[in-house]
Amino acid sequence: MRTNRTIALARILTGIIFLFLGEFKVASPAFAHGGFQKYLQSFIGVEAVPFYGRFLARFVMPHAEFLGYTIGVLELVIGAFLVLGLWVRPVSVVGMLYMLNLTLATWHGGGQGPMWHYVANQLDHIPLLLLFAVFFTTYAGEVWGIDGFRSSRGGRHSAY
Repeated sequence: MRTNRTIALARILTGIIFLFLGEFKVASPAFAHGGFQKYLQSFIGVEAVPFYGRFLARFVMPHAEFLGYTIGVLELVIGAFLVLGLWVRPVSVVGMLYMLNLTLATWHGGGQGPMWHYVANQLDHIPLLLLFAVFFTTYAGEVWGIDGFRSSRGGRHSAY
C-alpha cells in the first residue's frame, strides 16, 4: 500500500515537472522561434547517434518551429495526465518514447570517449525513461488518480 502511494507521489511530481517544462516552451516564443533550432543543430552536428542525427536533419529541422510548439504541448499533456492520473499507461508509453528520442538525440553530448561517458551524459533522460516504465507496469494512475476511480467503477481490481 505504501509503495503504491510512493509511486503515485512520484507520478504526480513528475507530472508537475513536465507541466513546468511544457509551459516554458508554449508560453515563450523563444523556444519555438530559434531555441529549438539551436538544440537541433547541436544534436545533428555533434550529439545525436548518427542515424538519428540524419533523421533530425532530414525530417525535424525543416519543421522546427511547428515541432518546437508541439514538444511544449506534448510535455503539457504528459504533465497534466500524470498529475490527474488519467490514462497513465498510454501516457507512460508516450513518455518513454519521448525520453528515448532525447537519449538518441544527445547520446554523444560529452564528446567521444569510453561508453560509460555516454551513459553518464544521459542521467537526465534515462532515469525518466525508467520512471515512465515503472508508471506503466504498476498502473500508477490507479492510486490518487482518475484511472483508479474509473477502474473501481468498472469492476476491475483497484490498486488502493
